[in-house]
Amino acid sequence: MADRFVYHCTLRWSDLDAYGHVNNARFLTLYEEARVALMFVGARAQGVDSFADGVVIRRHEVDYLRPVDYALGRATAEAAPTVRIELWVEQVRAASFAIGYEMYDGELLVSRARSVLVPFDLAQQLPRRLSDQERSFLLGYAPDGGAA
Repeated sequence: MADRFVYHCTLRWSDLDAYGHVNNARFLTLYEEARVALMFVGARAQGVDSFADGVVIRRHEVDYLRPVDYALGRATAEAAPTVRIELWVEQVRAASFAIGYEMYDGELLVSRARSVLVPFDLAQQLPRRLSDQERSFLLGYAPDGGAA
């Protein structure tokens, strides 16, 4: 099985809703931070810069399994509480790919999500095909080879 990309995301006070939980809309922001780390930091570390040229979201699906508290009890003066987000590539096609996510609060699974992304030429405002280099990078995180 391919490795998952693991990202530890710091929670912000502004992520909370009126009930003291991380707001459901903020889950997408947390998933976005993890996805950006994968595509712009992780990919760049492996010599793949082209995701920065343009990628758009086609679809998001989120399952909320448990609320996430800010948990001041686990914060310190130096560090706010975090959640762990694990990402992998579920599907790679010629001009799109899907990323799966799981979010953990400590060891508790709190959410699962999926995003379908499309490489995009920002200058021409048109979708584009994945390059061989992008495809190879993505397949490194695809547990079953990313078959369509």
